[in-house]
Amino acid sequence: MEMVRLGNRLGCLKVEMRILFLIFLVFLFSIPSPEAVDLYRYVDGEGDIYYTNVPGKGRAKISLPIKKVTSKPWSTPPIEKEPYEPFITSASQRYAVDPDLIRAVIKAESNFNSGAVSPKGALGLMQLMPFTANAMSVANPFDPEENIYGGVRYLSELLQLFSRNLPLALAAYNAGPERVMGRNEIPPIEETRKYVERVMKYYNTPP
Repeated sequence: MEMVRLGNRLGCLKVEMRILFLIFLVFLFSIPSPEAVDLYRYVDGEGDIYYTNVPGKGRAKISLPIKKVTSKPWSTPPIEKEPYEPFITSASQRYAVDPDLIRAVIKAESNFNSGAVSPKGALGLMQLMPFTANAMSVANPFDPEENIYGGVRYLSELLQLFSRNLPLALAAYNAGPERVMGRNEIPPIEETRKYVERVMKYYNTPP
């Protein structure tokens, strides 16, 4: 009979310990971004172990360091320009476009994320729409070399179309040439105006 009671007692103790451990985890991870959490451990008269955040007699302090996690927006990946520099330099020479301008456009378009996809379906480093990529002979928009060559070629053609007027060419790159041709000004589209301002800022103050 004593063995049965002991077995029941051990079974209940295991259940209690699991519940207490779950409560402990909930408590631990519900605390908002601490650098360290002070907990106290104590054993009752029957040998059961408990954890609490309230100090008291017979309670041993336990310090649990918790690292503060800093999250980053998914749309802002680490900037790694170096792998693309050979393609930027080569495309710049082939299509007579300033390499600093190419970097500024890539920065504004994708922040140097070769896998970027916009809500409108623009792809890759220079955010080429599928029909633009096809017109510029870009088979794989997510290939950095193909994408940069196609994007720079397109930008070069727009610069020629608008007589080297950079703001108009950038507006056409963003909104489409049909919205800029014949106006001789940046179209009254807030997104396009902000885009031109952003690219010009990056271009005039290269990193």
